[in-house]
Amino acid sequence: MNLGVKHTFSLPDGREITMETGKLAKQADGSVMIRMGDCMILATACAKQDAMPGVDFMPLTVDYQEKYASVGRFPGGFFKREARPSEYEILISRLIDRALRPMFPENFHADTQVLVTLHSGDKKVLPDALAALAASTALTISDIPFNGPISEVRVAQIDGKMVINPYTEDLSRATLDLIVAGSSENIVMVEGEMNEVSEATMLEAIRTAHEAIKVQCQAQLDLLAKIGGKTKREYNHEEHDEELRKLVRDETFKKVYETALLGNPNKSERQKAFEAILEEFNTRFTEEELEEKIGLIKHYYHEVEYDAVREALLAEKKRLDGRGLSDIRPIWSEVNYIPTAHGSSVFTRGETQSLTTVTLGGKMEEQIIDGAMIEGTKKFILHYNFPPFSTGEVRPMRGTGRREVGHGNLALRALTKALPPETENPYTIRVVSDILESNGSSSMATVCAGSLALMDAGIKMKSTVAGIAMGLISDGKGRYAILSDILGDEDHLGDMDFKVAGTAKGITATQMDLKVTGLPYEVMAQALEQARQGRMHIIGEMEKTISQARADYKPHAPRIVEFTIEVDQIGAVIGPGGKIIQEIQRESGATITIEEKDNKGYVQIAAVGKESLDKALERVKAIVAVPEVGTVYKGKVKNITTFGAFVEILPGKDGLLHISEISHERLANMDGVFKEGDLVEVKLIGVEEKSGKLKLSRKVLLPKPERPAGEGNKPHEGKHRERRLPKENQNTES
Repeated sequence: MNLGVKHTFSLPDGREITMETGKLAKQADGSVMIRMGDCMILATACAKQDAMPGVDFMPLTVDYQEKYASVGRFPGGFFKREARPSEYEILISRLIDRALRPMFPENFHADTQVLVTLHSGDKKVLPDALAALAASTALTISDIPFNGPISEVRVAQIDGKMVINPYTEDLSRATLDLIVAGSSENIVMVEGEMNEVSEATMLEAIRTAHEAIKVQCQAQLDLLAKIGGKTKREYNHEEHDEELRKLVRDETFKKVYETALLGNPNKSERQKAFEAILEEFNTRFTEEELEEKIGLIKHYYHEVEYDAVREALLAEKKRLDGRGLSDIRPIWSEVNYIPTAHGSSVFTRGETQSLTTVTLGGKMEEQIIDGAMIEGTKKFILHYNFPPFSTGEVRPMRGTGRREVGHGNLALRALTKALPPETENPYTIRVVSDILESNGSSSMATVCAGSLALMDAGIKMKSTVAGIAMGLISDGKGRYAILSDILGDEDHLGDMDFKVAGTAKGITATQMDLKVTGLPYEVMAQALEQARQGRMHIIGEMEKTISQARADYKPHAPRIVEFTIEVDQIGAVIGPGGKIIQEIQRESGATITIEEKDNKGYVQIAAVGKESLDKALERVKAIVAVPEVGTVYKGKVKNITTFGAFVEILPGKDGLLHISEISHERLANMDGVFKEGDLVEVKLIGVEEKSGKLKLSRKVLLPKPERPAGEGNKPHEGKHRERRLPKENQNTES
């Protein structure tokens, strides 16, 4: 029986990771189980032998899934089975995809599927740092063409030190949290968030991560050697006509080069100019010839566009829209654009535009996270929408795609670091960015628009947050150009898409994808410095519109009050079956939530309008108030007896108003004194020590009646005079 092959390697701190193959999923082209602690991830890779007709790209599908059984839990919902992927699973799938995709041969077009599944979860080990290692290992030990291996690690700055794949509980202290992917030679992907760190600190983190990645790439090669190696399959997914390729290049290269140097800032006009060159070339063929050759012609013309535009930029240092390498497109912005939103902004940079709104809510609006590894609630939510009209296209609207999830998450990370602490911000916040125009870096426009809209909503941001996308064009021979605020075309034709967001103090989030090998750290450092300068320019433009949060929230925004009560008072506020809290909410119009935490009751009252808020607050405060001796209350007569009346001075708290404490005059009985429901002003004069019963008095609040003049000097008729005691005995007489 084959029990598989194992290989083990260590992280810098000595913790071990084991890779095992040949035991599970043996019909896949490649499969491996990765284990660290109790975390176990199975990765499989399969690819079709041939490409589909007409496919000229890499049809790669990557899916990451967490099994609820991995942590001993049932899935939520009616069907009790794993359903569509959560946003967290989508984000990990994207991390794997972005690390793997550049490593496939350009001419390999067979459908390829990589599935990564968490089968055992360890609460101390975050699986996202191991997922790409598993995926790459499955491809490396398969016969699928793959220019790997690659690997991926998390690097975090904790207590001033860089730590590789830290434990979950330690990550809460991190001031930098990056996922870095790469091969033994190059970095290919970076994504993460930071607490306004410097560019130098970020570079240090990437270098530290790369050293760990090299070890993991070698471990994959060692496992491959243990199984005896694997011959990669032969394939032929492209048929070419070299004479036609040369003809296209000879006839169009110079025209494309000259068109690229025209510097037209209008995207649509540039596209038409390039299309006209292709249409002119096509006129040399008959309709029958064109029908046969059009696929290859378009392919070769795209190669010409790629080379000519890049050469024009490297040689002339002039970009497609006429800007210099570090120039930022024109910026304009506006806040309070949507009058009914709690906060709103329009941010436009060149031909990229975001209309962003902010909605404020209470605890009831928190997002519930119910994943296998991650549970809890989320108070800050950001949604990014990319409708087809933003690029002048017509396509079906089929719900949120992975791109929208990824771009939204990057913007969320960038803004989160500038939000006020939760102790100073009671709100649940939802930011929605609708991209109305797109020509490069719409995720960074979302960061800028989100920062403006949050300040417009009255959220006390620590600083203005801005984002910029950087690009790189290089020829592999020492010539390169770093581009600030890239266009969509420059992203497509370039070697790097490096998004950097942050404040004037430092970086808060980043995302980098490299399509070129051998990028020196010096070039990366230069790109980061150029990004910092661009970010400062953008912040300056944004602060012309709004530089700090509004002094108050919008009139139609909810007001929130938070306070704590004793645990044994929670039931009194809620009431039997929720009767009391529902009554307060119905009568006041406010929303009340109570959460038991740390042996305290945390109460949040949210309402639109001060009157509604005050009404609910007064009712709750009255319920939880503790009666204080000496305090005067306006109570309601609840019950009348022969010896007095029971008066409710606070909700659920009655005291006895004895007949002797009602008036200075002696009352023979309670007839006609009060009726149930009467309001009466009383003072709490005491609390019985053992029983806790409340003693009330009305008499002490009434003025004492004056005696008639001289009444005190006359002896009462028919009665004996008062016998006075000798002075020396007056203080001892009982």
